[in-house]
Amino acid sequence: IVPGITSALAAPAYAGIPITHRNHNTSFVVATGHEDPTKSTSSLDFAKLANPSQTLVFLMAMANLAQIVARLREHGLADDLPVAIIREGTKPQQATLIGTLATIVDDVARERFAAPAIVVIGNVVRERIPWFEEGPLFGKRVLVTRPAGGADAFVAALWEAGAEPVCAPAIAFEPPDDERAADEGVRYVRAYAWVVFTSANGVRAFFERLARQGGDGRRLGDVRIAAIGPKTAAALEPVGLRADFVASAYVAETLAAELFAGTRAGDRILLYRAQEARDVLPQTLRERGRSVDVVAAYKTVHTRDPEFAAAAAATDVWTFTSASTVAGFMANVPNATALREGKIVGCIGPVAAEAARAAGLAPDVVADEYTSEGLLRALELVPAG
Repeated sequence: IVPGITSALAAPAYAGIPITHRNHNTSFVVATGHEDPTKSTSSLDFAKLANPSQTLVFLMAMANLAQIVARLREHGLADDLPVAIIREGTKPQQATLIGTLATIVDDVARERFAAPAIVVIGNVVRERIPWFEEGPLFGKRVLVTRPAGGADAFVAALWEAGAEPVCAPAIAFEPPDDERAADEGVRYVRAYAWVVFTSANGVRAFFERLARQGGDGRRLGDVRIAAIGPKTAAALEPVGLRADFVASAYVAETLAAELFAGTRAGDRILLYRAQEARDVLPQTLRERGRSVDVVAAYKTVHTRDPEFAAAAAATDVWTFTSASTVAGFMANVPNATALREGKIVGCIGPVAAEAARAAGLAPDVVADEYTSEGLLRALELVPAG
């Protein structure tokens, strides 16, 4: 909803219909299709409305469509004049019905087209260029289980693709159980050759603690920084730092193998990460002779939302961006496997996919690039229907 933008303009725009066009008209008229029922006579001047050189836009006209069409035809508008009816304009449920003055009433009855809808009458309908309804995810309701505040870009991209995002955070972040260790990891970071971040949340937690200690990025000195992926690396930019190393595939196994190749025997490594993260990264590095200190930057907890299960039931696509979002989802939707039929399950990568399989939610889509953008591209390739 944008204040000042009338549905008479917004709905045709989202249907790809220009209200004016140099080849057809230079003006348009907006009229009500549902006058006050207590009035004895209509205020609409159909003699003036029946002008083929202007576009007519009727609001609230579905109940009186037959009468409106009949009056316009009586006053001389041609039977083959195009008509478009846009239902639920600008929403993911939007649908557009195209006909003519001669056919539109029967078309509406056949298609069971009902309010709320905007009626556009005029030759501009011939210039329609569908765009919104052609979105790759148009009409789908997508459950977004990422934490509140961490899904904004993904949600915006879903809207752009024609979907309706339904935000239901399955997890939230809290301080770790051992806050003293989290503080000391930041305070003594110069004792390490490398600091490794496996999530953007770990980056933010590190620099928030650093700021509370009265420090800034200079404390890192010549400590090198490794990030598991581009989103984690991008989280360093607000503090004026860049990652020295970013893994080529955004999973712990790849990060461990590639980081080993870039480090030397005896290098001390600080792994600043989620409290409940998998141990594959530190174990692999230790087995290969590296000294690794694991410090919990934060912990992930499951949300508890009494409306979560209803949101899951009412959506077409379930998205998971980590194993923890799967676990949080299952905590809120204990009957998830019963609701699974007819849903598309999308996972950001193999770790989330394995967690989904273990929960009985075998994924239909697993992103090749383990980012929200990669997940969106993978969902867009799913056949409609």
